[in-house]
Amino acid sequence: MSKMMPKKLLIAFIALGLVSLFADMTYEGARSVVGAYLEMLGATALIAGSVGIGEFLGYVTRGVGGFLAGLMRSSKAFWSLIYIGYAINLFAVPLLAFAGDWKAALLLVMVERIGKGLRTPARDTVLAEVTESIGRGKGFGIHELMDQIGAIAGPSIVLLAASYRGLRGAFLILAVPAIASLAMLTLASTSYPKVRAIEELRQERSSISMIGVKGLGKTFWLYVASTALLSLGFIHWSLFIYHVSYVGLIPLTLLPTLYIISMVSDAAIAFPAGYLYDRLGPKTLIVAPVLALITVPLLLQNKLNFIVTAAIIWGLVMGIYETTLRVFIADITRPENRSYAYGIYGMIYGLSWGVGNMIMGALYPVSSSYLIAYVILIELAALFMLLYTIVIALRVKALGE
Repeated sequence: MSKMMPKKLLIAFIALGLVSLFADMTYEGARSVVGAYLEMLGATALIAGSVGIGEFLGYVTRGVGGFLAGLMRSSKAFWSLIYIGYAINLFAVPLLAFAGDWKAALLLVMVERIGKGLRTPARDTVLAEVTESIGRGKGFGIHELMDQIGAIAGPSIVLLAASYRGLRGAFLILAVPAIASLAMLTLASTSYPKVRAIEELRQERSSISMIGVKGLGKTFWLYVASTALLSLGFIHWSLFIYHVSYVGLIPLTLLPTLYIISMVSDAAIAFPAGYLYDRLGPKTLIVAPVLALITVPLLLQNKLNFIVTAAIIWGLVMGIYETTLRVFIADITRPENRSYAYGIYGMIYGLSWGVGNMIMGALYPVSSSYLIAYVILIELAALFMLLYTIVIALRVKALGE
């Protein structure tokens, strides 16, 4: 890092990284096998694809969470929203062990996503503040790297636990990192108790509410449209792993290995993506739709080496999404608008991802050729829209300077 971070900000930054590390151990551990778990409980491909509805609900809840965060009148209330979201997000996972059928399991998956949605805009607002001094690209990149260490460890725990106790036993063990995550959240909130976006603007809250909704600007809305297209053609992991389980190339107990590979890929791209964003700017974002475009065609070749390659690429897309795609939001919005922006962005992205995976789940049993054609067309549209958005953003920046 080229700049030094003040001690309390550094503690908060590391604590937030550990919050995500332990949280990802919890829900990514479950996510690595939830598609196969649904199949084991008797779900169809369409039901596995409908996990995208859970993503949709989670992202819609980001809109709610962003709106609520923007209305908060104190930093204490702001942090409370983050606590509530994490508690719901994390403790839905061990409850999967008690699901008696696919309906109960699917409901818990959706509840877990809703909890994540509630806390994410507020958490990202805090993260954008504490990383400002070192460069947001690098800061978000380091945070995502820690996040992915947990995302690798979680499926590894599930892989080991499932071998001895089955999937239900593995879900129960994930309660341990859930508790650790909340402990680290306490450290983060006590180290950075005053959220600047709240404290500096407390006296202007009534006007800020209107600014938050209406003052986001053309670049923001173009960007939301382009990322919505990206998610519309990006396969959800549950449908991805459903297909792998269906073709039977990998034993059930080894399926988490594939997710671990994907999360290693995500971790590997996180810091380089953030670093390059700080150096080269938003033009680095165009890699995402290009990679998303080739994921499904590789997956549907039904060969082990192609499936592994598709998992690696899937992880790269997620790594870019969790770093530079989020950083760009902070760069094109003002602090007082940021929680609204993250909420709206997440809500629309999730709606698109949910709808897209329902479409893919419906196309899956009909024709692999139709599914591949759908993904290619949508991701090409996303690429052109994103290129246009970047041109507009750079033009606005040049005029501002």
